[in-house]
Amino acid sequence: MIWGISLILLSIIAVPSLILSKKPNAKELLEKIEPYQGWIGIVFCFWGVWGIISCILNMGLLTSAPIWWITWLAGCVVEATLGFMLGYGLISKFFLSKNEAAKEKGEQLRKKIAPKQGKLGILGIAVGAWMIVATFIFTIA
Repeated sequence: MIWGISLILLSIIAVPSLILSKKPNAKELLEKIEPYQGWIGIVFCFWGVWGIISCILNMGLLTSAPIWWITWLAGCVVEATLGFMLGYGLISKFFLSKNEAAKEKGEQLRKKIAPKQGKLGILGIAVGAWMIVATFIFTIA
């Protein structure tokens, strides 16, 4: 359930225009979070990558709970991608600044993903909600 909740929160941060169109008074809260957006992005990027690694290591779940495993993997991929987008500035500064080739590849990846950030945010909210629901379905059954 924690994966789903965190994915929804990350998606809300990643798609502020969607939230502001529904709730204009959320602008103050989003402005308070903005200085920490890079750090939030780095944490979620690494957490998403760790989730992808965990999915691969727990591939045995694919035979017993394929829907849950696919949901878990999809959520982790979206989380890592949105985290990368939000934390790109700090990731570039701390991890890619020493290697010019890595910095250029990171910038190319960011340019490919940037136009899809809104759709990824909406997908993240949907997958996060499904992860929460699926947690109850598969633990009760």
